[in-house]
Amino acid sequence: MSAVRTEITVGAAVVAVAIGFLVYAGQVSGLSSDTSGYPLSASFRSLEGVSVGTDVRLAGVKIGSVTDITLNPTTFRADTEFTVLQGIDLPDDSAVVISSEGLLGGNFVEVLPGGSPFNLEPGNEIEDTQGAVSLIGLLLKFVSGGDSE
Repeated sequence: MSAVRTEITVGAAVVAVAIGFLVYAGQVSGLSSDTSGYPLSASFRSLEGVSVGTDVRLAGVKIGSVTDITLNPTTFRADTEFTVLQGIDLPDDSAVVISSEGLLGGNFVEVLPGGSPFNLEPGNEIEDTQGAVSLIGLLLKFVSGGDSE
């Protein structure tokens, strides 16, 4: 009888750890159902390294995440939708930039707040954007002399 109890206890512990891992993995990958933000959009020339669930940061602090990415067939730009936490009011002249965490790190969406006294409303589009910079493109430019486009 003691061996059965031990097996049940160990089995329950394994199931509890597995559930905890799944919850953690869902939160880290952006699959959690945190919708406590308001939507904004932006259009980028290059969205390299960014996907649904990528962090949106302001001053290095996560304030939201990317919720949708589509290719605009008319402009050939990546139309991006993302959320920003309620209570964070961004000026309407803010800029959005694709930034890198370093040479080997991933990319994230960085919000650069402007100085306007007026704030963005839910659903507004941020016009001032800068796409991802290709490290390989920069290296090729450096090797080839850098003057040619």
